[in-house]
Amino acid sequence: MGVPIRIPARARRRAGTAAALAALLLPACTTPALAAPRLHPRPQHLEGTLASGAAYVIDVPADWNGTVLLFSHGYRPAGSANPAADAPDAATHELLLDEGYALAGSSYATTGWAAEQAVPDQLGTLDTFAAKVGRARRTLAWGESYGGLVTTALAERHPGRIDGSLAMCGLVQGGVANWNSTLDPVHALKTLLAPGSGIPLTGFADATQATTAAATLGRAVTHAQRTTAGRARIALAAALHNIPGWTDPNRPRPAPTDHAGQQAAQYKAVTALVQQPAFAWRYEAEVRAGGNISGNTGVDYTAMLRHSAGYPEVKALYRAAGRSLTADLRTLAHAPRITADPDAVRYMTRHIAFTGRLRTPQLDIHTTGDPLIPVQAESAYRRAVTAAGRAPLLRQAYVDNAGHCTFSAGEQLAALHTVEARITTGHWGNTSPSALNSEARRSAPATPARYLRFRPGPYPRPYDLAHSGRPGVALAPHPFRRAP
Repeated sequence: MGVPIRIPARARRRAGTAAALAALLLPACTTPALAAPRLHPRPQHLEGTLASGAAYVIDVPADWNGTVLLFSHGYRPAGSANPAADAPDAATHELLLDEGYALAGSSYATTGWAAEQAVPDQLGTLDTFAAKVGRARRTLAWGESYGGLVTTALAERHPGRIDGSLAMCGLVQGGVANWNSTLDPVHALKTLLAPGSGIPLTGFADATQATTAAATLGRAVTHAQRTTAGRARIALAAALHNIPGWTDPNRPRPAPTDHAGQQAAQYKAVTALVQQPAFAWRYEAEVRAGGNISGNTGVDYTAMLRHSAGYPEVKALYRAAGRSLTADLRTLAHAPRITADPDAVRYMTRHIAFTGRLRTPQLDIHTTGDPLIPVQAESAYRRAVTAAGRAPLLRQAYVDNAGHCTFSAGEQLAALHTVEARITTGHWGNTSPSALNSEARRSAPATPARYLRFRPGPYPRPYDLAHSGRPGVALAPHPFRRAP
């Protein structure tokens, strides 16, 4: 049974926002008439459980504009709380209801790397919305972080269920690429900071072994941070993952020549990577996949470093430490490599590596100083979409801020409005930083508007499927793989 929630009075004053934005940003064109949404005398708040056991939540304002926003939440570690969510934060939630949007989302049936469960659970949430609220005239999928992966999976695999999508700070490089590039920095840390330690990086026997390995490598990183040579090596590991030199939005951005300040920020991000994603989160994903999900056989770390945004910093820190970068890269080149389990990779490929075959428009937004999912992930998806011949359907925009998913409410609303305007008119209009910032300030005047012109470098370990219609059979070439 629905529980009424209070909607601000200005909701009715802001009806028709999407149509007004379309007229502002995009040329007029004729679009098919859309059926009017079912009207409700008062707001609705619905909660319940899907057949899978996932929780769902739905919020509908009294003056619903006919668009439902299907939100996919981010990664939740195994064993953590798992409530349903239909927006990334309370402020954005209220602003969207105020504009007349209906909101929906599920918890996914499990925590951890739940792509196998998340996609059908989100589709089930749409079915529940239609049954309990009514048929939406327009559906937008959106999500943040891991939810950006889920959103992009919905866009590629179920285009008939949505009209457009927004991936925010998303894992749009896909699952296999993510786990491959998560392996690279810890491989460098083990090789250069803890040689001969025998620390396992993949294929953990149990959760205890993964936890112990993380603690052992973490101690080595902490010890290395006390010396100039150790700090240079940590910066090298960070550069292989493209961890930026500004990662905390609450601290000033280091100057381009402040390599010590950049390395200090990277040290914190590397420590966090070791503590959770590289070991505990990997173990959970390996259990699902039934084996080791990534490897680094044949990877050319020297070429990867030279293409990294952190290369100048690494060179400067090695010079300051009086250490040979060439020697450490040679050590990396000759270190024993890890081979992935083909069956486990096939599982991860199904859930999910991307094809780039969009059929509805998608906008991706990303902060430039993201330490968890570095902004270069956007290059991986642009590469896949371009190879699939779908580049006109994709736009990407960048917010000048540090941290993971640190968007303001206005920046998120501007992105959603831009996707909806693209659907309404059939054309991308002005998606420049100035246009997005103008819309962000209009949508939420009290919040920052920081879009900027930016183009990320190459993603270090892309893994997009060959576009032959046979998912998983062949892979696009690896740009940093050594010649046989």
